[in-house]
Amino acid sequence: MLRAAGAVVWRGEESRPEVAVIHRPAYDDWTFPKGKLKTGEHVIAGALREVHEETGMTVRLGRALPPVHYFSRGRLKRVDYWAGRMVADDGFVPGEEVDELFWLPAEEARARLTYEWDAGLLRALAVAPLESVPLVLVRHGSAGARNEWAGEDALRPLDPEGASQAARLATALPAYRPEVLMSSPSARCVETLVPYGGGIKVEPLLSEESQDPHKTPVLVGDLTVAAAVCSHGKVLPALIHALSGKDVHLRKGAFAVLHRLDGRVVSVERYTT
Repeated sequence: MLRAAGAVVWRGEESRPEVAVIHRPAYDDWTFPKGKLKTGEHVIAGALREVHEETGMTVRLGRALPPVHYFSRGRLKRVDYWAGRMVADDGFVPGEEVDELFWLPAEEARARLTYEWDAGLLRALAVAPLESVPLVLVRHGSAGARNEWAGEDALRPLDPEGASQAARLATALPAYRPEVLMSSPSARCVETLVPYGGGIKVEPLLSEESQDPHKTPVLVGDLTVAAAVCSHGKVLPALIHALSGKDVHLRKGAFAVLHRLDGRVVSVERYTT
């Protein structure tokens, strides 16, 4: 299956947003920015890259929109989309792939778009709040077998696979622009966030040994800004359920994105690295 990613980029008031539509001269169509993933590229990183390459804009991703499937040259293609608020604009530069860009109200955009599946994305954009605060909950990357580590378990580091997972995570986290990085004190958790950035706050309540079914959800739930939190497979399912009511289990290196509005979780997504 071919994989691609993009976003419905919006700006302005949430009640009356404008969305960016582009024209591709090779196809003579009007659509939303998207493109093929590079080999090994995380789908979220691919969406950010394609939006910037085609529009000059940097976006913060909101909730995921329904993926689009269609056949391209005899092969099934899947395109993953997100709602993406424009947060910076380096300026649109017309080129061979995209020669025009317009900001349009949703009603006008729907009339301009070439494909019915793009109109479906606009309908999906309207069914839930656009503006939300992301909370990214990460399970640490691969760290080898516990019984093969001779030292204190809290000091067990990421193995090469885990380091690769952490590097891919670092390409996806910019989509959510976390202002707070928080981790279990365990080395494997801290190391999972390090490739993204420093200033990681270590919290014992996120560790396997010191987690608390009441205090840990309060600690994380009290975060009111975009945040990325790294913990363990024995901590995260109960934490996610306490915050959202959802049963979500994460593989090592995977993460869940909880989109919150006024302290309430309005969407939960799960991704691998």
